Amino acid sequence: MGSSSILRRAAELSAAAVAGGAVVLGGVALFGGLDGHTTTVRELVSTPGGVPTSFVKGHALSINQIYNRFAPGVVQVSTTSVVNVNPTDPFGFPVPGFQQQETQKALGSGFVWDKAGHIVTNYHVVQGAKTIQVSFSNHDSMKARLVGADPSTDVAVLKVDAHARALTPLTLGDSDSVRVGDAVVAIGNPFGLDRSVTAGIVSALQREVQAPNAYPIDHVIQTDAAINHGNSGGPLLNAEGEVIGVNSQIQTGGTSDGNVGVGFAIPINTVRTVAAQLIHNGKVVHASLGITGQPIDPNVAALFHFPVDHGVLVQSVKDGSGAAKAGLKPGKTSVVVAGESWLIGGDLIVQADGQTIASLERLRDVIAAKKPGDTLELEVYRGTKKMTIDVELGRQPTSPQ
Repeated sequence: MGSSSILRRAAELSAAAVAGGAVVLGGVALFGGLDGHTTTVRELVSTPGGVPTSFVKGHALSINQIYNRFAPGVVQVSTTSVVNVNPTDPFGFPVPGFQQQETQKALGSGFVWDKAGHIVTNYHVVQGAKTIQVSFSNHDSMKARLVGADPSTDVAVLKVDAHARALTPLTLGDSDSVRVGDAVVAIGNPFGLDRSVTAGIVSALQREVQAPNAYPIDHVIQTDAAINHGNSGGPLLNAEGEVIGVNSQIQTGGTSDGNVGVGFAIPINTVRTVAAQLIHNGKVVHASLGITGQPIDPNVAALFHFPVDHGVLVQSVKDGSGAAKAGLKPGKTSVVVAGESWLIGGDLIVQADGQTIASLERLRDVIAAKKPGDTLELEVYRGTKKMTIDVELGRQPTSPQ
């Protein structure tokens, strides 16, 4: 992996190296083909005196206890990759028509998934790797093979041939039960400093970040626990020592390349589903509706005289997609409201498989539970006419079109 961070939107979501991802040495719409996206943000909550309340009540463990019990299950992931580089002349200008290959080494993090030797990390940590090595807390290092990877969720599963007694699988929590203000601990290898621990709180929920292939990842956990290059793929644990997320990205604010108190972790409920498919099939196939959409709110509904005050307005329909074959209609008339562009005149999706649709995120969630070839029942308004349309879902492309 190269040394440059992947920048996410104008705010620079730096993928260490997508996010805490890899330290180079020597050298998404996700689940539904929806290109439009929305983000729901819950308020930032801090605790008086900087002491996370979850560390001092209930069945919580101390940070030291969490580290001593679970750090043995956190690994360092080392990769080598071969890249083409353009040599430069003594003045720093590229030499035309000439390329040479260079071997790069990179470091990231991961954690033991099960006694069978599966290791979970980020896709971007092992992307393009020629060789992969995993080292454990006792400094044993062994070769790992890539079982499978999913660029759309930035998840990868590795496999090592280690005796079960040498492996310490981490306990998985429930990311749906996480609340703003909960205490968290991150364990990883920032800048190659193995098994470093940082602590903080969950500073927001329901963030959306972009995967390495540019699809959105929903329900992302935001934390102020320090995460830096090299932390990617490591676990974010709650105060009981359960993994609630996989550290994946940081926001640098455009002023530096390191932690400024805003990190992002892929929720473990997403990782659990993806990892199971990777272990079983070696790949993950996501269903796609084949539209871009834009959510409406009561103000927009009143302005455009929609018959309902919620839903996703179809902006475009991809040729050959299930949506196109089912006859979903995209918007035709472009208007600008308060600086925001809209294509109106298309179908307004208000329900999917009987579930109310008030955001793109909710629609992606419904599609995420499906497989390509499954049928999705949509309730839409075409003008003032209410209709039910059955769509056969397709396969999500490699990257957004």
